[in-house]
Amino acid sequence: MRGTILNYDIRNGEGIISGNDEKRYSFKGASFGSEGAFLKNGAVVDFDVQGDEALSIFIVPGSGQTPAGNLFEEVGGKSKTAAGILALFLGGLGIHKFYLGYTRAGLIMLLVSVLGCILVLPPVIIGLIAFIEGVIYLTKSDEDFYRIYVQNRKEWF
Repeated sequence: MRGTILNYDIRNGEGIISGNDEKRYSFKGASFGSEGAFLKNGAVVDFDVQGDEALSIFIVPGSGQTPAGNLFEEVGGKSKTAAGILALFLGGLGIHKFYLGYTRAGLIMLLVSVLGCILVLPPVIIGLIAFIEGVIYLTKSDEDFYRIYVQNRKEWF
């Protein structure tokens, strides 16, 4: 069946598709089968139906869905470049973790850096972890960054 994505919430990985039969179908991001493309509102898709759920969702080629267009807007405003730069320059404080929405990981990094200043070694280790994460963020493709750190919510490298 063919339809249009009405709403997709990246945070919970769920959305609604309006089918050509004028019915609405819920779906989970895990049902999305198009490699290298990103779900966004208004995208035309082909999908299978099971009850009220859309499965095996694929973007229709030429429907205006760009695989690697402006990902900053398409992944909820999470730029891999911004995350990488924050990790390189302010990573010891966990700022890049807060930016990506990983509050717990950000607090861990911040507390270890601030409270560990007496011992010197913990902040150095946290700084090294942040530096490695910054390099990883910057060297990943946009698609990999989106899939790993935004969609799958991987907190640590």
